[in-house]
Amino acid sequence: MYTFEIEKEGYVLKPMNCPGHSLIYKSRLHSYRDLPIRLAELGTVYRYERSGVLHGMMRVRGFTQDDAHIFCTAEQAPAEVLAAVDLCLFMLRTFGYSEFQVELSTWNPAQQEKYAGDAPGWEMAEKALRWALEQRGLGFRKMTGEAAFYGPKIDIKMMDALGRPWQGPTVQFDFNLPSRLDIHYLNSESKEVPVVMIHRAVLGSLERFFGSLVEHYAGAFPFWLAPVQATVLPITDRVGTYAASLRDRLGQAGIRVELDERNEKIGAKIRQAEIQKIPFMLIVGDKEAESGRVSVRRHGEGDRGAQAIEALLEEMKVLNETRAMAS
Repeated sequence: MYTFEIEKEGYVLKPMNCPGHSLIYKSRLHSYRDLPIRLAELGTVYRYERSGVLHGMMRVRGFTQDDAHIFCTAEQAPAEVLAAVDLCLFMLRTFGYSEFQVELSTWNPAQQEKYAGDAPGWEMAEKALRWALEQRGLGFRKMTGEAAFYGPKIDIKMMDALGRPWQGPTVQFDFNLPSRLDIHYLNSESKEVPVVMIHRAVLGSLERFFGSLVEHYAGAFPFWLAPVQATVLPITDRVGTYAASLRDRLGQAGIRVELDERNEKIGAKIRQAEIQKIPFMLIVGDKEAESGRVSVRRHGEGDRGAQAIEALLEEMKVLNETRAMAS
């Protein structure tokens, strides 16, 4: 962790979001009728990783997690885990991941003294995690003894274009914080019962997710994800006004578009757009300006010929709305 001192007081840059959510939960008394309570945030945290293990965006010292913590009863835990797994799968499939590795990390019953919680709690948690995976037909590898000391977990690792796995979504129980911070609820008999706490991160570290996404698509993002979705390429200065109006029209329709006004030959402009893997290259010359149309070139496909602007906008709208995976 990053620790430092100011005016003889010790400070630490926030390494995790869990204690903050726990204190929010503890800000008032809760009964079983209030549960489940789900708290989520995009929380930036800092870890003092050694310089030798830093790796581009994949392993950094300051990162943002789409963190959530679910406070529930033991009876509610299976449904909460299943809902978290469903959300993870929805997000992964939305971003085009169809292949991933799933691991279920459990404790080593022969070394119970190394873990927080008790045997019945671990049995309940591992059963809930396994049940959720089986409900969705997900094959998984059981990692006995690989659980953190505070609870078992599901890890989903995303496979990139080269078949390399990258850590992504996590669903994990925590027996440590409820005990150490006295996080409880009142049951139907008004007795204090330790709450069941579930961590979940859908994309995990956003920096690592973006890095793995670049690797997954090898930089050729599908249209709806591309930072620049289209570039307008005028052949001559004579069509500059028409090219600018085309850019403005696409921009008003919500398309992320740029206009290449450089004094370069059209071949050089096309080559640069192809290198940048921009999905649509819209080439305009005298003929297109006179007809009010545009010559379309698609990354990875080549020249598609002249097209009416209205038809092009409709195609782009469908690609955006359906989150089509073709680049």
